Amino acid sequence: MLIIQRRSTDPYFNLATEEYVLKHFEEDSFMLWRNAPSIIVGQHQNTLAEINVDYVKKQNIPVVRRLSGGGAVFHDLGNLNFTFIKIGKQENLIDFRKYTLPILEVIQKMGIDAKFEGRNDLTIDGKKFSGNAEHIWKNRILHHGTLLFSSQMSNLTQALNADPLKFQDKSVKSVRSRVTNISEHLKETMDVMRFADLVQAHVVEKYPDARIIELTKEDQDNIHELVRSKYGAWEWNFGYSPNYNFRKILRTKKSGTLEFDLDVQNGVILHLKIFGDYFNKMETGEIEAALTGIAHQEKSIREALKRFKMDDYFAHLTKKEFLQGLF
Repeated sequence: MLIIQRRSTDPYFNLATEEYVLKHFEEDSFMLWRNAPSIIVGQHQNTLAEINVDYVKKQNIPVVRRLSGGGAVFHDLGNLNFTFIKIGKQENLIDFRKYTLPILEVIQKMGIDAKFEGRNDLTIDGKKFSGNAEHIWKNRILHHGTLLFSSQMSNLTQALNADPLKFQDKSVKSVRSRVTNISEHLKETMDVMRFADLVQAHVVEKYPDARIIELTKEDQDNIHELVRSKYGAWEWNFGYSPNYNFRKILRTKKSGTLEFDLDVQNGVILHLKIFGDYFNKMETGEIEAALTGIAHQEKSIREALKRFKMDDYFAHLTKKEFLQGLF
């Protein structure tokens, strides 16, 4: 068992590292890692439907799609993530209890009555502190989980407080749970890095063949390339989302009410219709046509709108307000 030391807190690099180790390392592996504040969405989710777009934009929070399924989660430096990557027989690869057991054992040693509940959660007093997900590649499984140790719960709530009325799609929706931090249940004060040391020591003890290693420069260079081509790209993090219909009503003081209806496929706007009680000098169909075939992404939409004077199409409406109606 390789114990791969991880120090980066870059979410793009860390998610890319998991895929790289899964597909290029032959030995079983275990990793502990942390991300700076970020949102990690499941492979099959509609990213925009899972996040509070305004809050994420204001706080400049990275949003990254992972390989595994399941729901969206908020990471910060008070959250410790763990990853097992193992070889096995296809029919026995999925086993949430097996890979969460070492975590439960550590926490129970600390005098906390932690339990495995539901399909893939770890709880204390009925409150969730760990969500887990898995991804199979050939005869290998990647199992990873979050461990809320001292996370900022208010940030977690705000970042994932999406408007459920905006979207109609077939993507997997996150189910919000009552959550808790492990640190709130400790008898003695401990920081997250000390907790990480205890978890790693326990895993080393459970696997007599454990070897602690570092990623080589070649490994890191290859991972950075994977970030460039996939994990840092809009096409993976947003464009990969399932097809969806988006609807939002925007109420303004000067321009009245506008309703935006979009059909989006592979991240691209296939159809856009704008309704409302606004006044206009130019036909708004020109705006609708200009945004058809454009990525449902602020950067792309801004570029497509450069040649338009918004006030001509929607009296007294600014481009900033118009963009708010599309997300």
